[in-house]
Amino acid sequence: MTDRELIEAAYADLEKLSEAKEAVTRTIAALDEGRVRVAEKLDGEWAVNSWVKEAILLYFRLSEVKSIEVGPFEYFDKIPTKHNLEQAGVRVVPPGTVRYGAFCEPGVVVMPGYVNIGAYVGTGTMVDTWATVGSCAQIGRNVHLSGGVGIGGVLEPPGARPVIVEDGAFIGSRSILVEGVVVEEGAVLGANTTITSSTPIIDVTGSEPVETRGLVPAGAVVLPGTRPKQFPAGTYDLQCALIVGKRSASTDRKTSLNDALRTFEVPV
Repeated sequence: MTDRELIEAAYADLEKLSEAKEAVTRTIAALDEGRVRVAEKLDGEWAVNSWVKEAILLYFRLSEVKSIEVGPFEYFDKIPTKHNLEQAGVRVVPPGTVRYGAFCEPGVVVMPGYVNIGAYVGTGTMVDTWATVGSCAQIGRNVHLSGGVGIGGVLEPPGARPVIVEDGAFIGSRSILVEGVVVEEGAVLGANTTITSSTPIIDVTGSEPVETRGLVPAGAVVLPGTRPKQFPAGTYDLQCALIVGKRSASTDRKTSLNDALRTFEVPV
């Protein structure tokens, strides 16, 4: 049987877990080295590799809690921290943490933030101070996750899409993305923008609002907003996200980003 078949069988019937132990171990090692991914873009659409998520969940069952010493720091956990960062070309600033089973391409910088198991982070991306990349999140290349950004983890159910931030996106300070939200290439989110799978994302650039959920389109400039809703006790403003513009085409992404931040007065 293949590793995938062993893992799927063990996930369906835990009595077979001992038979799948080596397959789980190999799969987590492959995740750590970037040879497999929880999700990948195929023919323009994101596809979830459910069996890889199942391997992560089984790995938690197989692992024992133990003390882990890293320099002056001590941890008590089931999963060790990532090793060989210099060889991988990944900069991690103390006390930032990348967990074993996460993969960062060369050129990633992790300030005192956190990258969880199953996550994939592309080259040139900055995980800024106290930013969190949750389990299985897929972060593209040349992305900036500003200070305090929360990228939620999505482990269960195994078929659920993780949070995805595509290449060149900018996520402003204290923004939160959870429940499998997708931020497409080059989008800009202003500070404190919270988007869940049910958050209305409203394009207000035309004569009539256009509402979607779960997907921030490529190049969109997004700010946090509210809209009124009637309840028995009265009218109250509920959170939404407002698309207020679109980044201009430019061969220089940094120039285009700076223009967008100035033009639309995006808080960062």
